Amino acid sequence: MNQKKSDINDILLSVVIPAYNEEETIMEIIDRVLDSPFKKEVIVVDDGSTDNTRHILSKIENSVIKVIFHENNAGKGSAVQTGFDAATGDIIVIQDADLEYNPDEYPVLLNPILSGNADVVYGSRFGGHGEHRVLYFWHYVGNRFLTLLSNMFTDLNLTDMETCYKAFSRQALQGIRINEKRFGFEPEITAYIAKKKLRIYEVPISYYGRTYEEGKKINWKDGFRALWCIFKYNLFIRQ
Repeated sequence: MNQKKSDINDILLSVVIPAYNEEETIMEIIDRVLDSPFKKEVIVVDDGSTDNTRHILSKIENSVIKVIFHENNAGKGSAVQTGFDAATGDIIVIQDADLEYNPDEYPVLLNPILSGNADVVYGSRFGGHGEHRVLYFWHYVGNRFLTLLSNMFTDLNLTDMETCYKAFSRQALQGIRINEKRFGFEPEITAYIAKKKLRIYEVPISYYGRTYEEGKKINWKDGFRALWCIFKYNLFIRQ
């Protein structure tokens, strides 16, 4: 898929924010996304929150922000797909609703697409750049193992397959639909883009991880599901 270098002023960026029980951070992350460069639309998908998140989002009055409500909690993968369906931009970025990833780094994340070199960009937490909160050793080991296993099937050399920060040109997402409801969509979508022979780049990003007490939601069950998804979507499922 060939692209020419794009003028930043001609690009519409769609920022998809899946949110579930993020009352403490939802408005701050939206404000930080709005303050980031680029002409943009912000698509917030509330995935059946049971705290005050829905009430907060229902009060938003901003022409740049689209808020979509899931009646029930369907999972992050479902929320991301809802956001993809609503996106109209030239480039689509996934942004978590917590404060683990910094929207100020959008220029770094999007540059390979804007320069015409990439169709997809992954922001790597293990790329040796910026601040990184020191947290869970076994999460780190699990992420590296899942990335290694995924790479063995996709023949990619990613360092962080499980990263939230993924950016796609609109053309790159054509024909792709996410089946996984929860965090299994990460290896799923990686398998799809590898099969499409897209130009994939990685850039280093900072990472401000949070603890389970602070609202982290991924757990060991998601790790086992991701393991199964690597086999499932690389060997048995085609789109």
